[in-house]
Amino acid sequence: MSRARGMYRPRVAAVEVDDGGAPRRVDGVEVEAAREDWLVEDRWWTERPLRRHYYELALVDGKVVVVFCDLLAARWLRQAS
Repeated sequence: MSRARGMYRPRVAAVEVDDGGAPRRVDGVEVEAAREDWLVEDRWWTERPLRRHYYELALVDGKVVVVFCDLLAARWLRQAS
């Protein structure tokens, strides 16, 4: 795989969630606001379906990040920018 192809791959993220399952901390930084969230369900007809819950978050350190929970693997990832 070329280096450019791996450049935007999601990275595992340490996400703490609230009682409703929404992120409240990402990699140790508190979430100030959830700007948007959406669900992606794709490739359901294949052997490798995709089901993810995405969140665009404003963090208290001023950064905006996109994280998602891979609902099939039950793990959180951070979308690289």
